[in-house]
Amino acid sequence: MTDTSLTIGELARRSGVAPSALRYYERLGLIRAVRTGGNQRRYQRAELRRVAFIRISQQVGVSLEELREALASLPESRTPTKADWAALSARWRGRLNDQIAFLERLRDDLTGCIGCGCLSLQRCRLYNPDDELSADGAGPRLLLPPGAS
Repeated sequence: MTDTSLTIGELARRSGVAPSALRYYERLGLIRAVRTGGNQRRYQRAELRRVAFIRISQQVGVSLEELREALASLPESRTPTKADWAALSARWRGRLNDQIAFLERLRDDLTGCIGCGCLSLQRCRLYNPDDELSADGAGPRLLLPPGAS
């Protein structure tokens, strides 16, 4: 073991991720640990970058399964570099743009409807008389992106 390895507690403190989440990430193959003679986990410092990559990716809506696939696609399962991140994130760019557009519509529609304070059914953009929108699918059809289920 090198002196630069981190215990699970140290990795948790440095990364801001709970030890239970780190163990889960390890079970999924997102991060790697080696075991000491006493069967304690030790993480290389480079795992901090992988955990940061995981946290940021989750913040933009990337699932852990997608992350696992992305990280597994790297040569020798190495920690993502800046170039790796650019290539991997390009896969998600379209979905992120759709999410941004949805959030902007949601913000604007909610401000227009609830922001007035009246909640008038005659003026509410969310009002659905006689359930006319049921033919378009379940849920808040006026707020969901087209084709969403």
